[in-house]
Amino acid sequence: MTATNAREPIVKGTWLKRGAHVNAVGSPRPTWRELDDDAMASVLVVDSREAALTESGDVILSKSPIYAEAGEIFDGSKPAPVSETTVFKSVGLAVEDIATARLVYEVARQRG
Repeated sequence: MTATNAREPIVKGTWLKRGAHVNAVGSPRPTWRELDDDAMASVLVVDSREAALTESGDVILSKSPIYAEAGEIFDGSKPAPVSETTVFKSVGLAVEDIATARLVYEVARQRG
């Protein structure tokens, strides 16, 4: 799991064993990176193709092909690449923020 403001890669693909999974949620700028090209050569899943291709330096600078959006795996339209080394690059979506805020609000309301 990475959640940094790194401007240069801090995770190298050579460190990843086959079948490993990386959640990369930091460095949300087109010129910033957390993962090097070797790490980004893994099977790449994103939360949003459009957002990843405009906001994620990891995706933009590596020119890695996007295998799927997470929703495509969840709905079964793309098979989960369970035996492959995978990277989930998330730039965050407003709908995720709203869902999280609602959960926090509901718990706070229940607890008074």
